[in-house]
Amino acid sequence: MKSSSSPNIGLAALLLRRAELTPQRKAISFEGVTRTFAETADRAKRIGALLIAGGIKAGDRVGYLGLNHSAFLETLYGAASIGAIFVPLNFRLTGDELEYIINDAGISTLLVDSELQPVVTAIRGKLCCSRYINVEEKLGDDATLEELINNHEPVTAIHVAEADDVLLIMYTSGTTGLPKGAMLTHGNLYWNLVNTMMSFSYLEDDVTLVGAPLFHIGGLNVTTLGTLTVGGHAVIMRSFDPGQALKIIQEYQVTTMFGAPAMYQFMTHHENWHSTDLSSIRGLICGAAPVPEPLIREYSERNINFCQGYGMTELSPLALILSSEFSAEKIGSTGKPVMFGEVRIVDENNQPVAVGERGEVVMRGPNVMPGYWNNPDATKETIDSEGWLHSGDIAYQDEDGFFYICDRLKDMVISGGENVYPAEVESVLVGHEAIAEVAVIGVPDEKWGEAVTAIVALHPGKSVTLEELRDFATGRLARYKLPLHLHIIDEIPRNAAGKVLKYELRNRFGK
Repeated sequence: MKSSSSPNIGLAALLLRRAELTPQRKAISFEGVTRTFAETADRAKRIGALLIAGGIKAGDRVGYLGLNHSAFLETLYGAASIGAIFVPLNFRLTGDELEYIINDAGISTLLVDSELQPVVTAIRGKLCCSRYINVEEKLGDDATLEELINNHEPVTAIHVAEADDVLLIMYTSGTTGLPKGAMLTHGNLYWNLVNTMMSFSYLEDDVTLVGAPLFHIGGLNVTTLGTLTVGGHAVIMRSFDPGQALKIIQEYQVTTMFGAPAMYQFMTHHENWHSTDLSSIRGLICGAAPVPEPLIREYSERNINFCQGYGMTELSPLALILSSEFSAEKIGSTGKPVMFGEVRIVDENNQPVAVGERGEVVMRGPNVMPGYWNNPDATKETIDSEGWLHSGDIAYQDEDGFFYICDRLKDMVISGGENVYPAEVESVLVGHEAIAEVAVIGVPDEKWGEAVTAIVALHPGKSVTLEELRDFATGRLARYKLPLHLHIIDEIPRNAAGKVLKYELRNRFGK
């Protein structure tokens, strides 16, 4: 049992303590509505109460499917207040993909926003959910969240979270085609908050722009939760739009933001880029891919610097940080380990390699997940007996101790900040009647970072175009997973064991 002298590090307890300390400070703004910490904490406790009234107990799963919204954070805190597990769902997924995740997680109550209602309606009869709540407008017989909030008094007994109590299940695409649910505990998020606060020096006067999807651990737990914990202000965009982002930065005097390189690049291409006052920004944080040198220079001309990071959902997410002071000097680097976390590079025998040698990145620390939901085999494959989490990414370390990610064991493609696993895409595309075999790789792309590229060998007498292939896969794959390029070759290269030689394909088509 937790000692009475030990602080409650549960996420809900952090919000409630903040509301006690600075009740009237602005907490969350969304589409013109701003709520204080006192108001946000009250709404979170009312959501906790309505979840209990619907039969939710500690350990039960509460799902959220929708675009960015203040209700996302309120529900996260509300679920945490009663010890429930929050499961954010990727709103870009198809019905079939969502069906698998919802049932795998065993979601009891599902909150759905208006835009995603048609997707859920189409698969509702196949889902395990016992209760549905509309986030905004009333559709069908399901109550709206606002109605339920107004009809319930706040919970009074807040769940006292142990560090190893699961808070979140965040699903990541699987290399075999089936997503895996990374279990993140209250302790995982707490220590990531400590690491981010030390790395980025969050201030109570910070205003962070939340444009990255909140269902991503980067959008949720790099600037958003950290800023709120120190008493700062989070301004949420329903979805990222570069023009709207520039407008919000100037209007709300935004000081920080997390995003993928493509988001920052889109902002520079907008007609209002040069006319927008960006003087309030004290630092931008970039993840998902290294910031290209031209983009660093463009922002530097506006006196804005980048902090860059490397991490994974399974790490809550940060493992490495490249501070702004080194962003120009160490271009291409992902930095050094966070304060409370270990990172090393190992060979195939799990032994550390020498400086300059390439190997797999492995990480250990209090921010590392305990494992995958209902998937002990995948957990064992990912976390070794000494507690090191194996990333599947290849890197080297320079003589100054900076890490450089240079390849991926798992051939993952990062397109627009989204992880795309080739095996998942290949398993769909190979079902096309014209295709005999297929390999999917990522090729450099100025707009998206990497473009999903299909390389196919056809059955005799058959033909296929990129448009036909995309049409075939639509509905089976989320749009960001659809190929942007198609190359037709006579035969997919393989080694003696039959493994596709993707490095040959990258050398041939990735220039």
